[in-house]
Amino acid sequence: MTLLAIDIGNTRLKWAQYAVLAAGAEPLAHGAVFLETIDQLADAGGAWTALMPPCEMLGCCVASDSVRHRVEEQLELWEVASRWVVSSAAEAGVVNGYDHPLRLGSDRWVALIGARARLLAAGKRAPVLVVMVGTAVTVDALDADGRFLGGLILPGHGIMLKALEAGTAGLRVPTGEVSDFPTNTSDALTSGGTYAITGAIERMHRQLERQCGQAPRCIVTGGAGWKVAPSLQLDYELVDTLIFDGLLTIAAARQR
Repeated sequence: MTLLAIDIGNTRLKWAQYAVLAAGAEPLAHGAVFLETIDQLADAGGAWTALMPPCEMLGCCVASDSVRHRVEEQLELWEVASRWVVSSAAEAGVVNGYDHPLRLGSDRWVALIGARARLLAAGKRAPVLVVMVGTAVTVDALDADGRFLGGLILPGHGIMLKALEAGTAGLRVPTGEVSDFPTNTSDALTSGGTYAITGAIERMHRQLERQCGQAPRCIVTGGAGWKVAPSLQLDYELVDTLIFDGLLTIAAARQR
C-alpha cells in the first residue's frame, strides 16, 4: 500500500507519498506548492498526475476550510478518501494535556506525535521540546512519558516586522543579519525578532528541564526553522519532515 501524506500550512502545501508507515521513512515522491497553485496539482502535467494511485491519504490542515476543500477536489484524481487529523485526548502514545484537547492546533498535535516517534525509534526516552517556526512560532513541551504539558504561541519573524512597519512611521528597511550588537536598523530588526523567538525557546527548555528533572531534547521544524535554529544557545535537531513523521505514526497506529 502507499500513503499520501499532506501538510497544509498557512502559506504552502507539502506532500509526500510513502510505502512504509514509520517515522523517518524515505518518501517515494514529495513536493511543495504555494496555496495559490493548489488547483494545478491534478491538472494535466501537475505534480500529482505522475504519482501511482495512493491507497490511503492522511493530512494535517491549519489553513481555512475553503483551502482544504480545494485540496479535496484535487484528490478526486484518485478513488481515495480524504482523512484529516483532528487533535484528540490521546493518540499514538501521546496524551494531550491541553485544557480543551480539541482546540490544540492539529499541526502541533501531529508534530508532537512525530517527535516522540523519532525519539523512540532511536531508542531514546527523554522529554522533548518541539519547535515549529513558520508564519507563527510554537514551542511545545512533551515529557518522557509522552504527555503534552503545554506550550507557547508567538508571532513569526514576518508578522513581527509587519507589526513594526504598521505601527512605526517610516520604518521600511531590508532584511538584515543577526548580530550580537546591531549597528544598523536592518540588523537590529532581524536580530530582535530572532532573539525574541530563541529567547522563548530557551526559557521553555529550562522550564521543561526543571519540570522533568532531565535535560530535554529539542527538535526544530517549519519553513523558517533553519533561519532561527543557528542562533539557539542549546543543542537541537533540525527536522524538516516532522509533520510527515507524525502522520506516518498516526496512520500506522490506526492500522493496528
